[in-house]
Amino acid sequence: MPFDVRIQCPAYRLVLLATYNQSADRASNVWELWEVMAMKWNRRRQCVTVASVLVLCFSSGLSRAQDPDVVLRTTLVLPELIHEVLVRNPELVAARQQWEAATQRITQARSLDDPILSVQLWNVPQTVNVTQAQNSVFGLSQSFPFPGKLALKGDVASRSAEMTEQAVRGKERELVARLKQAYYDLFLAQKAIQIHYEQVELIRQFVEIATAKFRTGKGTQTDVLKAQVELSMLFQQLPVLEQRRETADAMLNTLLDRDPAAPLGLAQAPSQLPLEKPIDDLHRLALNDRPELKAAELAVQRNEQSRALAQRQYYPDFNVAFQRFQNFQANDGFGAYVAMSIPFAFWTKPKYDAGVQEAAAAVSVARAQQHALENLTRFQINDLLAKLRAADQVATLYRTTILPQAEQSLDAARVGYRVGKAGFLDLIDAQRAWRGFQLEYVKALVDRQHRLAELEQVVGIDLDHLG
Repeated sequence: MPFDVRIQCPAYRLVLLATYNQSADRASNVWELWEVMAMKWNRRRQCVTVASVLVLCFSSGLSRAQDPDVVLRTTLVLPELIHEVLVRNPELVAARQQWEAATQRITQARSLDDPILSVQLWNVPQTVNVTQAQNSVFGLSQSFPFPGKLALKGDVASRSAEMTEQAVRGKERELVARLKQAYYDLFLAQKAIQIHYEQVELIRQFVEIATAKFRTGKGTQTDVLKAQVELSMLFQQLPVLEQRRETADAMLNTLLDRDPAAPLGLAQAPSQLPLEKPIDDLHRLALNDRPELKAAELAVQRNEQSRALAQRQYYPDFNVAFQRFQNFQANDGFGAYVAMSIPFAFWTKPKYDAGVQEAAAAVSVARAQQHALENLTRFQINDLLAKLRAADQVATLYRTTILPQAEQSLDAARVGYRVGKAGFLDLIDAQRAWRGFQLEYVKALVDRQHRLAELEQVVGIDLDHLG
């Protein structure tokens, strides 16, 4: 609830008017902090120091209270974002248009060439009057490739279209992986800010403890000042954390084709269910479902069909024509002819030999590339699975051992300092360690999700539901 704060010092009368839109509990704690510290510190320099720290606290609180991203946050649901990126992302829209263009080439490849209409005139008068020509021939011709050539051209175009389709699927898998990584990067940035504010509250408690001990003569003023410096350092780090969050927001918005500055909600914590899928099953899934591997297989088929088409070039093509003759001295008549190419002539055959050899080399290249991609896929699965399981182990270690121990150490340091068995630096070191371990734990969770997203892209399917 809003309230006014008035800070008074013996040397100064400093009035700070601030509206702090946080909980009443936090507000009363801040007021109590000032009240305790102002009662003991009667020197001008100390009073100004305390006031400056409080200004930092209040200004930070005001900026957060006025930020609609903080006040009006909603939960970001990952499956909904995945659906949105598959619909709206411009990279994917462009890839689908390329697929549509490739499918249209199939009909073009299987179609005959355009027929040719011809007109021949003889003995045309000098006036160039077509109606007065003594002889004329009107013809209509159509070329026909050797049987099987058009079908092979269509098959080559069809395989190319199917490769483009797999490229679209690959782009979908890539975008889903990038979206998941950006989503959990945002979670990390938001969690870091949350942990940061928890540390601010913890240091505030340290200030209260140090001030109470100083007031009773059991502590030193140095401890109070150290706590104030630590608090100031925390506020100094806040702009960096906010910038990282804004960068994560912009990345996610860009993938979703939104304004980079559009407000986003809170990212949900990642699942911690272990991936128990055997590595051989992952290899099998990748060979069956990875779009890049399917595209490589289609490339082999396309080049084999191109080689078959090159071999068909040894067979002749045909041209069929129908003609109508007109002669002023004789009756009109009709005629027809059939023409045939001669690809097996000794002066033209070498180019067809070279075409067959080129196509055969392309088949070998495609098969080698397919084999190389299969080997790379196996390596990527092994590597990513090892990294994922290592991240699982690290996260489990932090959750079950390190974090509980760090929390116990912090509690022990707090109690020890309160009763005079531990120094203030020990207390500060314990809280820094606790904060650092919290961040490392969240980073391990996010790193695990990064590796899982990459593994899903390599395998070609979502793995969360497979266990």
